[in-house]
Amino acid sequence: MADMHKAIEQALAMKNVAIVGLSSKPDRASNHVGAYLAAHGYNIIPVNPAEDEVLGLKAYPSVTDIPAEMPVEVVDIFRKGEDTPPIVEQAIARGAKAVWLQLGITSEASRRLAEEAGLLYVEDHCMRIEYGKRHSEQ
Repeated sequence: MADMHKAIEQALAMKNVAIVGLSSKPDRASNHVGAYLAAHGYNIIPVNPAEDEVLGLKAYPSVTDIPAEMPVEVVDIFRKGEDTPPIVEQAIARGAKAVWLQLGITSEASRRLAEEAGLLYVEDHCMRIEYGKRHSEQ
């Protein structure tokens, strides 16, 4: 668990976050997290093939569709665990430094892929909650 805490700290320090599954629906957790992170200085890149724009930002169909000139450090994933390995492969191909599976999402295959590629890996944690804990918010 110490490694997970270290990965969380390092990933939270990175400010360019592609959020896979970011929804424009205000009642969705991904929307709350994206808006919160954007309000706290993160550069958010929406990734959702069903959306054109989320939180006033252009959405991309996949991580690999994000233009090369846009830095991607963390790929934050709001998808079922079994759907995450191809997204982790995209994160690796894109040169991301960290993969973050949101609260309630785990994947042994994704963990293996990320770690073998040298990426930080966080699962079953929420970026918003973890940021808030470290900045005396909840």
